[in-house]
This record gives sequence, C-alpha cells and structure tokens, in this order.
Amino acid sequence: MNILILGATGPTGRHVVDLAIAAGDTVTVLARRPEALADLADQVNVVAGDATSHQDVAKAMIGQDAVISALGRSTSVRADDLFTRAAAAVIDAAEEQGVSRLVWMSSFGVGGTYQSASVIQKIMYRTFLQDIYADKDLSEKAIRSSSLDWTLVYPTLLTKGPAKGTYRAADRLPMKGNPKISRADIAAFMHKAAHSPEWIHRNAVITD
Repeated sequence: MNILILGATGPTGRHVVDLAIAAGDTVTVLARRPEALADLADQVNVVAGDATSHQDVAKAMIGQDAVISALGRSTSVRADDLFTRAAAAVIDAAEEQGVSRLVWMSSFGVGGTYQSASVIQKIMYRTFLQDIYADKDLSEKAIRSSSLDWTLVYPTLLTKGPAKGTYRAADRLPMKGNPKISRADIAAFMHKAAHSPEWIHRNAVITD
C-alpha cells in the first residue's frame, strides 16, 4: 500500500512509520524537519513541507492509497489552529489527487466522546486541554462533512510504553478514572485501520 504519514516526526507518527516499513508499505512522509528522519533515508520518501499547506500536502499525496495523520501539539496546550488548518489542507488535497482513505488521530474527549468521559477526564478537558480540543472538534466536523472515507481515532491518555496488543477499541467505551494507552498500540491500530474497510466512517475509541 502507498501511505502518506503526517506527523511522522512525532512519537506516535514514528511508530506508524516503523510499522508501515515493516509491513512492506511504500511510505511517504511530509515533514517540516526532514532531517529528523535521516536514519530512514533509504526506506521512506520524505517530502519537505507543512501539513497545513494545501500545496505541500497535495504534492506529498500524489500516488497515495491512504493518509494517516498522527499530528499533535506535543506538550503545548495551545492549538494555534493546527488541526483545522491541516484538515482543510488534507481534504482539499485528497479531493484534488483522488485519494479517499483517511485515518485521523484525535483525542478521547473531543466532540461526542466527551459524554462518555469520567469526571477526572472532563476536568482535564475543560481546563488544560480546552483550546486544543476545541480546534480538534472543528477539524473533525470538516472531515465528517467531506467525501473522504475517514476513520477518527480517539485514544485516551497516551504513554511511551511498549505495544501490548490487548487494547480495547469500539465506537464507545465506558471510562473510569484516567485510563491510558501506549502510542505504540495506537500506531498499530491506525496502520491496521488504513488497510481495512472495517472502521470507515466510524469513531474508534481506544484504551487499555
């Protein structure tokens, strides 16, 4: 499969890249800092550019079968419109290039998933993460309204732990406390989802 990965230099995105390479996919990454992927120079196609630029995304999307986005704001609590701008660029570029499959990483608590959150989670979402979650919500409304075969992925609190392969994934999941999920497991789910029609036009809530 030909896969374009956004956010490939981030911790979750790098897991997706490694999995795609191991699976034999032809991998293209769009990165503002191509040098961060220098160790993969012979294994991936690196396109220098910005995921919020329609022109850059369209260039990277030529010949792709699917797009996986693991874009994030690292430790920042400010969105700076990253997700809405990136979603607009991806939607326009996908329609232009004839690419339909999109797997987009969000966060549990965004949009309709907020209703299933625990009390502890809701406090975090209403305070520290309010700006980022508001931008993610707007980006997802645009994705849902597009013609793309989208999957929106909602992981709980992300950790750096190894993949367990025993995570739970469903359209809705009950929550208690502040559950977690490793970035490695999220990456495995997104890579698998890109290769299957099972999660098209569905939310995927994921946690251990």
